[in-house]
Amino acid sequence: MNRTRLITLASLAALAALAAPLHAQAQGNVTVYGILDVLMEHRTAMDAAGNGRSALSSGGLNTSRWGLRGSEDLGSGLKAVFNLESEIAMDTGATGSALFGRQANVGLEGGWGRLVGGRSYSTTYDFLLPFDPMGYAPFYSWATSGGAIATNARKDGMVTGVSNLLKYQGTFGPLKLGASYGFGEVTGAANAGRFAALGGTYTAGPFAATVVVDQRNGATVTAGAYDKEKALHVAATYDLQPVKLFLGQRRYKREIATGGDAKSTMSWIGAGWSVTPVIELTAAFYKQDIKSGVSGTDDPKLLSLRGTYALSKRTRLYAVAGRATSKDGGLVSVSRDDNGFRDAQTGYGLGIQHRF
Repeated sequence: MNRTRLITLASLAALAALAAPLHAQAQGNVTVYGILDVLMEHRTAMDAAGNGRSALSSGGLNTSRWGLRGSEDLGSGLKAVFNLESEIAMDTGATGSALFGRQANVGLEGGWGRLVGGRSYSTTYDFLLPFDPMGYAPFYSWATSGGAIATNARKDGMVTGVSNLLKYQGTFGPLKLGASYGFGEVTGAANAGRFAALGGTYTAGPFAATVVVDQRNGATVTAGAYDKEKALHVAATYDLQPVKLFLGQRRYKREIATGGDAKSTMSWIGAGWSVTPVIELTAAFYKQDIKSGVSGTDDPKLLSLRGTYALSKRTRLYAVAGRATSKDGGLVSVSRDDNGFRDAQTGYGLGIQHRF
């Protein structure tokens, strides 16, 4: 009996020893994260009569969101990775149009980089984000959009999120490279609805520069053709410590299937100043030069100012203000998304943001 027990125990120990590396190899982790951002804001010219409005809005610094991300160690330096991310409207508690409309992807990561498939941020978004002084603030940055021009007729903006996407990104010394391809999935027209982007960032000490090119094809085929949106993005930063300088530009062209085109150039410049370890001031100026197409002379401008005070590593109070103007009666908004109603608008407010 004792001999049998010893053999059994030895066998179990051997199995455990064999299973341990497999279990360790399959170790994974999941992180819950998010940004909760609320802005108490007043804006002028919120209707055609010029009336102002006070409101509690979601997202003054960044869009509010929550998500899950994780990885599993597959061994030999290879990991499986995933990301699910949902937008939150903090003023109402509502989610976005889709539960995980911001991100829903899975893929592999190794020393060669990361490759994921699903819905994700575009390569353009990933590479340009560090070069916007306002960090793509929903209301006081135009880096992702040209603002509301001629009742929203011209928003020559940046493609930020793409479905049906394959995306690669890798870092090799001072160089970061990225590419993404979104399948159009239009039956009988393989290139309709397609998105493609290539990007590269070079960093050398306090200096960084990026170049991104992308093209998005329209999904509607007209007379055998479809609209094509093409953009070239260039940007740079220089960190003087405690002041960081920003400069960027997007050259946009839309080729319309039925004839003609729409061209514009969005440029921005800004600076961030770390006054103390907990106080930061930011100023940014955006200008869209509309060269052709609808509303060709209403070149809008936006000046944004912001101050933040860090209560902790995760929680910040902030104050923000902006002034948008347009000539020749163009309609503008300090928001990158909202429609404009008059040729000038001022906004200002106080907010709080918590990250977890």
